[in-house]
Amino acid sequence: MKICIFCASSAKVAPVFFEAAKTVARVAAAGGHTIIYGGGAIGLMGALADTALACNGKVTGILPRFMRQAEWQHNGLTELTLVETMHQRKALMIAGADAVVTLPGGSGTLEELMEVISLKRLGLFTKPVVILNTNGFYDALLTLFDKMADERFIRPEHKDAWTVIERAEDVLTAIGNAKPWSSEAIHFAAV
Repeated sequence: MKICIFCASSAKVAPVFFEAAKTVARVAAAGGHTIIYGGGAIGLMGALADTALACNGKVTGILPRFMRQAEWQHNGLTELTLVETMHQRKALMIAGADAVVTLPGGSGTLEELMEVISLKRLGLFTKPVVILNTNGFYDALLTLFDKMADERFIRPEHKDAWTVIERAEDVLTAIGNAKPWSSEAIHFAAV
């Protein structure tokens, strides 16, 4: 299985977030799964890649050329694909993915997650989407999703498009237990 993982590049976050990224990497590598991620060498991205590689896992990075010019790329990956834009990066990351997992992150990570959720609502992405809510990081976002449903900006059934877990160890179980999603979801995308 190929697992797309969105996560932060910040190296200044609390150790609990690094431990979660490392655990996800170990679990994925132990299961023989390939990680597809943003190609960075620092922050949670770097910890994810370094740990998976140390566990003999396969890691594919997708990186815009301007980030390589800034020397942000990880140089030890199984595969590194360079693209021109951030949009191409996201599209390629999810194109071959069998699941998407989102770890804590900043605006880029949130933007990636929201695009995948939007695509799923439209039936254009039907694979599992897992949100790792380490240390309650995504509590406010989950409250906002509830508010969106309560105020009829999304249907309550749209909240089935993602699975929330608290423990990194549960990532593969969450992927395996994700509710099926149809490419016909566009028929109930409108509220």
